Amino acid sequence: MRFTSGRGRVRTALFTVLTAALFAGGTTATTTATAAAPVAKQGPTSVAYIEVNSDSMLNVGKYKLANGGGNVFDVAVIFAANINYDTTKKSAYLYFNENVQRVLDNAATQIRPLQAKGIKVMLSVLGNHQGAGFANFPNQTAASAFAKQMSDAVTKYGLDGIDFDDEYAEYGKNGTGQPNASSFVNVVTALRGYLPNKLISLYNIGPSASRLSYGGVDVSSKFNYAWNPYYGTWGVPGIALPKSGLSPAAVDIQATPSGTAASLAQRTVSEGYGVYLTYNLNAGDRSSYVSSFTQKLYGSNAVYTP
Repeated sequence: MRFTSGRGRVRTALFTVLTAALFAGGTTATTTATAAAPVAKQGPTSVAYIEVNSDSMLNVGKYKLANGGGNVFDVAVIFAANINYDTTKKSAYLYFNENVQRVLDNAATQIRPLQAKGIKVMLSVLGNHQGAGFANFPNQTAASAFAKQMSDAVTKYGLDGIDFDDEYAEYGKNGTGQPNASSFVNVVTALRGYLPNKLISLYNIGPSASRLSYGGVDVSSKFNYAWNPYYGTWGVPGIALPKSGLSPAAVDIQATPSGTAASLAQRTVSEGYGVYLTYNLNAGDRSSYVSSFTQKLYGSNAVYTP
């Protein structure tokens, strides 16, 4: 329970009084207080991509709403694992650079603290200039094999899902194929089969983003979220998801002006969209900037706790 007393103060917490019946022996009435949980946040889901080559995942958990104490951010995305290409085996494989691997290996201190606060932690997977990408798997078997690698990583490191980012693949390099119509549908279908209850999101860019349907199968509904990839702009992702799963707004905390972040947040609310995407949350107190959009999204300033 939390309440204040004294002149000019308002009691803010609820408390329960349990009165015991008086039995022989003279039992007296007892008053107990129960700690009040933070008020559940009402409003869009806030997402934070973290560049783990330079910044800590723990930054995401350092921001609360002044009103109610809810987390500012609901989803933290590890940016980024890669889809690499083995020129000997002629197959794609999931790769972690040393910084991503360090986060995963230290999940107990880098991931679990966020999850304990109710923040979901996803892994973004990105092309790596080697010709391999989500859009050029040559057949269903190859697509499913890579989906299994992503699924295994989610399971091994206790993650909450996978984010697809089809950039920097350089399709055709190392003798790889160009994007085809079936590849992304196959890999998303396989991944959803392996991870029926986890999050899957689409960074709405690249050849994969325009290849969501093949052979009578449309994978749009297999995604939980999709977002605009162009920071500082408004753009509704071209995927058949409800507004609750879409983020037309995208901001770079280190580059997008706070006034733009605020206006994009206001538009998110006024047009009924359910997600707000941020990138580049770095160390230190950024609560002034973060408050520029939380005021519009949730009617509250953000509070930073180191």
